[in-house]
Amino acid sequence: MEVTRESGYGCLVSTDPDQRSAEEAETPGGHVPQEGLGGVPQEDLSGVPLRRTPTQMRSREKVSRALAAADRIAATEGVEALTLTRVADAAGLSPGALHQYLPDREAIAAALVARYHGRIEALMDVVISRVAEEDVDDPVAEVIGQIARIYSEERIVRLVRSVTSVPGDAGRAHKNRMAAKVHELMVACGVRRTDAVAARVVFTATDAVMHEAFGGDEPDLALLDELESMLRTYLDGD
Repeated sequence: MEVTRESGYGCLVSTDPDQRSAEEAETPGGHVPQEGLGGVPQEDLSGVPLRRTPTQMRSREKVSRALAAADRIAATEGVEALTLTRVADAAGLSPGALHQYLPDREAIAAALVARYHGRIEALMDVVISRVAEEDVDDPVAEVIGQIARIYSEERIVRLVRSVTSVPGDAGRAHKNRMAAKVHELMVACGVRRTDAVAARVVFTATDAVMHEAFGGDEPDLALLDELESMLRTYLDGD
């Protein structure tokens, strides 16, 4: 999806695929995941809800391959196609080998959501670091624009919306971490109100509107306009 805006939301003027790919490859520490067996990147699975935790490198590689295959299937065919057999076949695994970690569609989808949550949080860290080093002319528009850029990848939004819940307290923990990162972003952008409660309000409102704005085939920029107007009054009002 290409999102273009000529004014406001400065970061939405361009969503260059090469630039986004480079940013997505970064983690908060600026490192690229190390490669494991067969050249498959070894990702951190600690935040991914699995039926059984893989302890050996080969097992972690299998789970990573399965999640990568599930990601491709969800992007091209939708969540309904995420059956155990379909994902196992696409990953080159037997259904039995995958079942011990991801037994059904709901488990696979929930694992993808948790994986996307981790990526969104990593992208927020990259954004915060970049904004902290730049002069910001319009702090409120910058906060909304930077968050909107992250949410503009439609498959993340659609997958998250399609899963009814994330096991345990993982969903709430993600929201708390994101609220804290939005607080950091607000401080970096220099908005007038930068308390933690305001950051929670901003994240909660922005999260809901972003899912609506980017949940269809085309982004609804009118919703972003209204969000900016609302938050501008809330954050920068006299």
